Amino acid sequence: MNIPANLRYTSSHEWIRKELDGTLTIGITDHAQAALGDLVFIELPKVGRKLGAGEAAAVVESVKAASDVYAPVAGTVAAANADVQKSPETVNADAYAAWLYRLTPDDIATVDGLLDARGYQAVIAES
Repeated sequence: MNIPANLRYTSSHEWIRKELDGTLTIGITDHAQAALGDLVFIELPKVGRKLGAGEAAAVVESVKAASDVYAPVAGTVAAANADVQKSPETVNADAYAAWLYRLTPDDIATVDGLLDARGYQAVIAES
């Protein structure tokens, strides 16, 4: 299973990458896309939407199930990846390249409280 060490994670299977401009890029993990199976639809948040930490931000649907994607921290949606909406299968091909949305966090320090790769590995092992 692919769990890049340079990212942060949530126990609800989102990955988070800090960008140089202060935004966070967010997607679902390789583990999540594998568990869901072939993705057929993705609903993304609108740019400018304010999100609370843990709030449902997006929806990914597969042939098996639909799953919410949660905001890892509070912030404002800065961008949404229209390419994954047009081609949801790109998330299955490479979950870490096919990001879903970017968030401008209210407090960047909150990201440091999220899981590192080892912590995320432990979450997967428990389930």
